[in-house]
Amino acid sequence: MTTQILFIRHGETDWNRIKRIQGHIDIPLAATGLRQAQRLARRIADEVKHGARLDAIYSSDLQRAQQTAQPIADALGLPLQLREGLRERSYGAFQGHDSDEISLRFPDEYAQWQTRDPGFAPPEGESVRVFYHRVVHAIEPLVAAHPGGRIACVAHGGVLDCVRRFACGLSLDAPRDYPLFNTSVNVVDYDGGRATIVSWGDIAHLDAPSVDDSFKKVPEPGR
Repeated sequence: MTTQILFIRHGETDWNRIKRIQGHIDIPLAATGLRQAQRLARRIADEVKHGARLDAIYSSDLQRAQQTAQPIADALGLPLQLREGLRERSYGAFQGHDSDEISLRFPDEYAQWQTRDPGFAPPEGESVRVFYHRVVHAIEPLVAAHPGGRIACVAHGGVLDCVRRFACGLSLDAPRDYPLFNTSVNVVDYDGGRATIVSWGDIAHLDAPSVDDSFKKVPEPGR
């Protein structure tokens, strides 16, 4: 049976704007992010009012995700269910810095990071490979709990990136050529252990451009 998941990236934070790595640091939404979350909630509630189904809402336990998910839960009268496995990648010692600062503080590690080696982990952080498997395994029980259902998962850009790579069979070191916008709705069908992208990067509910998940000071494809 097909389970449909609406993967949603959290709203904008102040650190998103200045390209500072958050990782597991528990940064709240900016005022713009709170407004984005309210617009998202109105959109989802309106869709449900007009016949769309939503059986459950899951969220990363980091507050930027919770603050994005809670207005949806409140609008629909559903409990918000937190999952630590939906957290962003841990960037360890890189967290709290932007890419320029990392290149100065950790020149050797920065150079290795830029090779896109999936096995590279920042000091005290997760590698892309470990993070990817953590995310894939965190989603499996959600799919199993809702056979034939439709649920929402509010998480992070890195989590959405893992979902896209899993669904499309993309290698972990391939440059990214798809968006990961704040409060974007990204719809994925799961069936028989496989995932299929239904739609991606939908921010029709917003009245202003949304920030893509990138550590580059100047926007460019990939990371």
